[in-house]
Amino acid sequence: MKMLNIGIAGAGVAGLCAGAGLAKAGHQVQIFDQFDTPSPVGSGLMIQPVGQSVLDIMGCLPQARSFGAKIDDLHGTVSGHPFPVLNVAYDPDHMTGETGLAMHRSALFQVLLDAATDAGVQLRPGHKVSGITTSPQRQLEFDDARKSEGFDLVIDAAGSGSPISPMTAKPLPYGALWGTVDRVDVPGIPFNRLTQRYHRAQHMAGILPLGTMPGQTAEKIAIFWSLKREDLKSWQNAPIENWLDDVDRIWPEGAPFFRQITTHHQMTPAFYSHGTLRKWHAPGLIHIGDAAHSASPQLGQGANMALLDAWALVMALEHSDNLPKALRIAQKMRRRHVTTYQSMSRFFTSMYQSDSRILPLIRDWILAPPANIPFVRRQLSQIASGSLISPLRETAIKL
Repeated sequence: MKMLNIGIAGAGVAGLCAGAGLAKAGHQVQIFDQFDTPSPVGSGLMIQPVGQSVLDIMGCLPQARSFGAKIDDLHGTVSGHPFPVLNVAYDPDHMTGETGLAMHRSALFQVLLDAATDAGVQLRPGHKVSGITTSPQRQLEFDDARKSEGFDLVIDAAGSGSPISPMTAKPLPYGALWGTVDRVDVPGIPFNRLTQRYHRAQHMAGILPLGTMPGQTAEKIAIFWSLKREDLKSWQNAPIENWLDDVDRIWPEGAPFFRQITTHHQMTPAFYSHGTLRKWHAPGLIHIGDAAHSASPQLGQGANMALLDAWALVMALEHSDNLPKALRIAQKMRRRHVTTYQSMSRFFTSMYQSDSRILPLIRDWILAPPANIPFVRRQLSQIASGSLISPLRETAIKL
């Protein structure tokens, strides 16, 4: 295929990863972002082994590991319950050496930004995308009435609220408050683990070690607290001490982390939705990441899905002789993996974030006990790592 002139909407995980890979392959790439200085939004995330494989192919994994924290297992408890209700190890048989990699969003952003700029991507900040033209070439439209030049291909990586994605997503009733605090040593809370505490399915508090942030040396911790969408304003209007007292009642061991929060502004609310485009592509256009499919972060796969979508597109363009075929292949490579993990996310989300009193009992007394059976532990490990089924269906290239 000839080298393409490509415009990307959104300087997030999907956009930067796709831009870096495509520019390195010789395509001319511009990334448009609404912020004057492109920057990440949010706190912590998990790069699962499947996502790490993409960073490894890109040559970014050593830099990512220099920032992040290795996570060996996921552990969740309910006060007074006789055994953990979440107990998942990445390498339960001590054979693969796989771990999760927890990072602050700013660290992953820096890694991908460096890769994109090194590959020759042109960053175009201060361009808020509002629409897209259809012919003769695709042009991005911006909210100040400007238009971009014409592109052979536009990649929509502008997230679940993308103005150029036709996806209609269903908002989820629960989201989370996220914050970043300093690491402090607390007995019983290891720093190679995602640690969570639940109160039925209505409250979930968690601690995720993050490693370091760009330009800093102190290690950080992400804290999160589940919250109903409709309760956000009342949380913002109440004294911060009220919320901290709630956390203490559910999880007193977490106080040294959560008590570092002194104002509401230190916590960022994040709310989620479930939705999927039936068809990710149109002539000269493809949607990837949350612009094509969105889900709750219950399985910790969001950034990994974005990385995999981006790399599927890079591979599809490399192995196709025309653009329409490449866009079809890119979706085929990802369809089964996305469908599987979205279905599991819908199933598990209600177990951990809902008003149900029955589902958490099923979680605690029916689903949790078999987690110690070796076969089940291996299956749970594959779910967490993102490898329950092949994340990139490379046979699609031959279809």
